[in-house]
Amino acid sequence: MNVSSSPARRIALITGGSRGLGKSAALHLAAHGWDVVITYAERVDAALETVEAVRQTGRKAVALQLDTGKSDTFRGFAQALQVTLARDFECDGFHALINNAGNGSNVPFMETTEAEFDNLMNIHLKGVFFLTQALVPLLADGGRILNVSSGLARFCAPGKATYATMKGGVEVLSRYLASELASRGIRVNTLAPGAIATDFGNGVVRDNPQINAAVASVTALGRVGQPDDIGGAVAALLSSNMGWMTGERIEVSGGMHL
Repeated sequence: MNVSSSPARRIALITGGSRGLGKSAALHLAAHGWDVVITYAERVDAALETVEAVRQTGRKAVALQLDTGKSDTFRGFAQALQVTLARDFECDGFHALINNAGNGSNVPFMETTEAEFDNLMNIHLKGVFFLTQALVPLLADGGRILNVSSGLARFCAPGKATYATMKGGVEVLSRYLASELASRGIRVNTLAPGAIATDFGNGVVRDNPQINAAVASVTALGRVGQPDDIGGAVAALLSSNMGWMTGERIEVSGGMHL
């Protein structure tokens, strides 16, 4: 769509933007002049903290509730987003979609139940597919989509078969979106973080010294990643300097398992 807002205004929608990588992305984008809409599943307190942190930079921010595992709510969310854009940003569309929301899993292949598989699929693959489908009509021509995958789609770790399978699917989806949306000038790429010290997976990388040391030992740059390592990469990948890149997978892992 042709977004009828000021050319200087750029609005990014970040799913799962209240904490961790999503929060870092919101703050880095705000520092580069973006306004942001973040979504949260349950933690409205964390979402409002992130909104306030963005506003402290001088940019606009709004938080909307969304469960990315419930695809039957996506059309309603798109309508709510359209109302929010008109009311809070005086705009009829947005300029970048970052599909970041997710949850973790640590279950061996032979012990994975169908319910556990479906839960991860609904959030990490089906959710990304159908939420993007619902929101593309609101995305500006020449906009950007950045799908968050994982280094686990390239290398293996115990208990991650289901999670990595979904992320591998997202990487394929990104290439197809890059092809099918190119006529509108929309570029689509995948960002694949390595192990990052956040509360993801109950903070296992951040809070467990043994796991932290093990990750650092297989990482070329010798440490576990931090949220700002990813937030900075998001801002860089959405910048006009990357305007000729689409359909690519960019791993930001400090060189894990090279």
